[in-house]
Amino acid sequence: MGQEDLQAPEVIRAAGGDLVASPLHLPFELRAKLESYALAEFPHEACGTLIGRRTARGVEVVRLEQGRNLAASTVSFTLDPAHLVHAEGLAQAAGLELVGIWHSHPNMPAVPSEADLETAWSGWSHLIASVTAAGVSELREYGSRFPV
Repeated sequence: MGQEDLQAPEVIRAAGGDLVASPLHLPFELRAKLESYALAEFPHEACGTLIGRRTARGVEVVRLEQGRNLAASTVSFTLDPAHLVHAEGLAQAAGLELVGIWHSHPNMPAVPSEADLETAWSGWSHLIASVTAAGVSELREYGSRFPV
């Protein structure tokens, strides 16, 4: 079981300043799971949670869960709040924490939209998967540290 270290720190230019992503360690099997979820929901945005731990090296994802997109949209997502409560319970039961969320961008690059930037939770990792009918072409993490 190898881990994939998403390229980080990565700086993404955005209105209002730079977003600097912390290193995110995502095991290959969890990446494959995310890709499967994103493709299954295509052409709608898929979303879910990242459960793991913060280490000196960054964020280590141990579990990835699929949530429900209440927006049922091809261009936006609203993660079901009940899923957040459920994921928090899973994390606590395993001695872990909720470290972030993920969502897909159907037929779009894995770059945060203005809405993504406006709704991002400070201190959390946010992972975007660019997906087409052929599969996921790119994963990008943005922001566990945000400009004031």
